[in-house]
Amino acid sequence: MVYSLAATTLTVAAPLGCDGSTAQGAESEGERRASDVLVTGTDAEMLVLEVTPANKVVVRLPRVEVGQGVTTAVAMMIAEELDARLADVEIPLADARSEGNQFTGGSSSVSSLYGPARQLAATARAKLLTAAARRWHVPARTLRTRGTRVFAPDGRMATFGSLTRSAAGITRPTVPTAPKPASQHRVIGRPTTRIDARDIITGKAKYTGDLKAAGAKPTVVARPPTIGGKVVSVDSAAARAMPGVHAVVKFDGGVAVVAETFHHAFQARDALRIKWAPGPMANLSDDRIRSRLRSAVPKLGTPPRGSAQTEAEFEFAFVSHAPMEVLTAVADVRAQRAEIWFSSQTPQSAREDIASATGVPVSKVRIHVMRGGGSFGRRLNHDAALEAAVISKKARRPVKLMWSRADDIRHGRMRPASHHHIRASHARGRVVAFAHAMASVNESFGARGLSAQGGSRARAAAPLPSESGLYNFGRLSGDSGSVELAIPLGAWRSVDSGTVRTAEEIVVDEVARSLGQDPVAFRRTTLRSKTVKAVLDKVATAGKWGRTMPPGHAQGVAVHEEYDSCVACLVEIDAADPKNPRVTKVVMAADVGTAVNPRGLEAQLMGTAVDGISTVLRAGLHIDKGAVRESSFADFHYARGRHAPLRFEAHIMPSKRAPGGAGELGVPAASGAVANAYARATGTKPRRFPLDF
Repeated sequence: MVYSLAATTLTVAAPLGCDGSTAQGAESEGERRASDVLVTGTDAEMLVLEVTPANKVVVRLPRVEVGQGVTTAVAMMIAEELDARLADVEIPLADARSEGNQFTGGSSSVSSLYGPARQLAATARAKLLTAAARRWHVPARTLRTRGTRVFAPDGRMATFGSLTRSAAGITRPTVPTAPKPASQHRVIGRPTTRIDARDIITGKAKYTGDLKAAGAKPTVVARPPTIGGKVVSVDSAAARAMPGVHAVVKFDGGVAVVAETFHHAFQARDALRIKWAPGPMANLSDDRIRSRLRSAVPKLGTPPRGSAQTEAEFEFAFVSHAPMEVLTAVADVRAQRAEIWFSSQTPQSAREDIASATGVPVSKVRIHVMRGGGSFGRRLNHDAALEAAVISKKARRPVKLMWSRADDIRHGRMRPASHHHIRASHARGRVVAFAHAMASVNESFGARGLSAQGGSRARAAAPLPSESGLYNFGRLSGDSGSVELAIPLGAWRSVDSGTVRTAEEIVVDEVARSLGQDPVAFRRTTLRSKTVKAVLDKVATAGKWGRTMPPGHAQGVAVHEEYDSCVACLVEIDAADPKNPRVTKVVMAADVGTAVNPRGLEAQLMGTAVDGISTVLRAGLHIDKGAVRESSFADFHYARGRHAPLRFEAHIMPSKRAPGGAGELGVPAASGAVANAYARATGTKPRRFPLDF
């Protein structure tokens, strides 16, 4: 359902979840209900399109841009249906609203916006054509749109901006308002450079750290040496006496220093003399955590009689999100109002949590959503914004809080560690039963106070049997357990699938080996889905599966299906030195339905390949006596340029289906392929990830 909103410019709105159908009769009703509404930034309508007199098309997006390219994808949808120049479409981010859906996650943004955005633009185009037809006294069906302008057969031309006022009063366009069929797409499906690419590389793009809003002063926090530790006492005399220091604030997460510059703030923080009480995990280290996880894995049932077994157990370490832009938030909290600037995937939840933490009414909390320099699920939680709000209230001044890299790695959210036990039962050359039991660390809420609040809680376990259902593996079974720890967890890219499916794809390779079959051929005979077989065939052909390779080198393959999409990955690895393996080539193929921007999808797949390389080979977090050992990219070994594949290919399968999800899709396939390539190259059976743990 698309509404016309009363305004001096053409403005139409659609609630997210719009089914894309034309609802002509609903427009006048919507206009009556919104007759006094000023459009931009309204709470009631979640996706609003406005054509400005300056000939710009503005859509205030209820999602966050964290590098995944959603603003470009939405701009392409709008430009397609309006026949506007992409350069004339602007996609600012919407502030937190009281209604609707502003959740960015689950690889859902493009699929959830595809119908409403196109319907919105198609309705606006119909109104513009009708307005031009009335101005020129010609049938609207004879007019054409191109380049943010309307053209008549006799050569007359009008910009959208010049028609916006008259188009605003049209309730029933005289031309159809249905979106174009895919056969007419000229923008959607074309590889397109990001609309913000130039701004990012020239420094024009603004992140939270670039803001000078409200005169906020740089702020950093002294944090405990162990996870969840508490301040017993603090001597801040030396810090307060240092130049440039405005305030020292004790709060539940530590001791904050507000200063004139970050240099002053860090110096003063280091001058604080703090006595800490150890956190609740002070007696726990990796070995004990792994032992508890192993014990929490439910027992597998009895295998079918007469079957042979392929069994394996796997350990996955904690992993930090570590986005390139560290967590930063600007907060200005007064007695009866609060204004916060930060990058958030869940701004509506953040608004409620900040109101609760500060005592400010929710209606008086305003959150400005900023672009983020990476996330991978980290910005589902709003730890930094909560802290900034509390510190601002206590300091009685606006603050710009920045978590250091060490802050986030040692005290921020992380992917939970997990332990998996998988058994494939096979008889007469095929798998007749598949069982997967696991246990994961589950966060004990409330143990860490303020920093444990905010955002989505990581699930303890995945719905295992449905994951295994990718293959015709007979009787499927699965169960899960958990270990409760007072440790901050968060949804890391691909969430449960990143470990569950990785482990399963390793076992699929080992079953194929037990049956004397080639891993690709075995998958082809057992996969249920034709689309998954198609992406597997694509990487096998493009990657020249089975080619002769030198000793210590090998190929590996894996597949994954999720978010109404599927992907296959083929990896080549040089493991001649098993302690320093290098992925040399990655070939991926994905079927995501309609790929709005194939170039953006290729970038997403490339990112998931690097995630797989990192978390399988090198990157994980150690817990030593209740503290995270790692503190920076110097010891949290995420892949760098020298670890990236020398060659990367992405093949996007043609499809007429509506878009599925893509952002997280490639992680399990990439991880499984890297592990399988390493196993084949070294003749080993990897069981602990990352391998260098």
